Amino acid sequence: MLYVARRAAVITLVAGSIVLVALALWKLRLVVGLLFFAFIIAAAMRPGIDWLAGHRLPRAAGLAVHYLAIVGVLAAAIAFAAPRALDQVNTALSPNGKAQIARATRNSSGVKHQVLVALQKRLNNLPKRSALIKPATQAGIKAFKVMIGVLFTFAVAAYWIFERDRTIDVVCSLLPRPRRKVVRDTWDLIDAKLGAFVRGQLLLIILVGAALSLLFWAVGEPYWLLIGAFAGIVEIVPVIGPLAAGALAVAVGFTASIHVAVLAAVCVLAVRLCEDYLVMPRVLGDAVGLSPLLVLVSVTVIGILFSGWAVLFAVPLAAVVVTVFDVVLRDVDPAEEEVPTVLFSAHESDG
Repeated sequence: MLYVARRAAVITLVAGSIVLVALALWKLRLVVGLLFFAFIIAAAMRPGIDWLAGHRLPRAAGLAVHYLAIVGVLAAAIAFAAPRALDQVNTALSPNGKAQIARATRNSSGVKHQVLVALQKRLNNLPKRSALIKPATQAGIKAFKVMIGVLFTFAVAAYWIFERDRTIDVVCSLLPRPRRKVVRDTWDLIDAKLGAFVRGQLLLIILVGAALSLLFWAVGEPYWLLIGAFAGIVEIVPVIGPLAAGALAVAVGFTASIHVAVLAAVCVLAVRLCEDYLVMPRVLGDAVGLSPLLVLVSVTVIGILFSGWAVLFAVPLAAVVVTVFDVVLRDVDPAEEEVPTVLFSAHESDG
């Protein structure tokens, strides 16, 4: 009886501890999400930093080069694209822009009429400038919080670049010796998958955004730069993002003519086909090893359990879970798994 009571007490203590840890992680889910994002950023930069280190550039300087490159790309985008984008936003929200949509609505019928009516309602329901003072203040506070989160994330990513190997050594020292190599190889495989996925996604965002912007401009799509940039950014959200971009392009195309809407749909479809059959296999490849169905399920589950921003972590998190599942339950040897490559060879990724 004493043994049974002691065993029951131990089981209850372990179960209670698991519940408490789960509740703590749930309360701290924003911090956990930022930490995970920092680890992903570090995984994406590590091969480049190692490559520069192999060419006699210190790792700290290599990290600074990567951060300066990120700032430079953002500055260039703001300098060249932001003025044109803001001009298109002002045009869309101006009385002339709303009047153009109203005229197109009156002269339309069928599906085009329904789409334009929905777009007109959205524009008419936008708040007046006088009513935006308080929301603008709140938006400023939220923007400050976002800035703090961004600085925290990139600071953690910088520390993780230098502390990852030491952390792996500490974790492995707590495990039985036969399991240490498997844990280390699994960690390296996950790191390689996450890094390849992020680098591939960034390339896809740039390629899709640039290609669609130019095509929309060529076919006369209104607000071509805004819609093209939106299409590139929503590539981050699997499945749902491209569908939303295509729907927006067609809806805005209707404000000009059915001909423009059809051409916009053709542009989106053409870019999507090129992406799926030409770019994805060569650029992203099998970086995370997930089927489209699993990606869709992961995005849906993460979106329901958490919030919209958490969808960004759906594919990386699913990749981590699948990799651990393969190693633990299917006895897959992580050392024999092919290391995904995007911009860097497998040797360079191993650092």
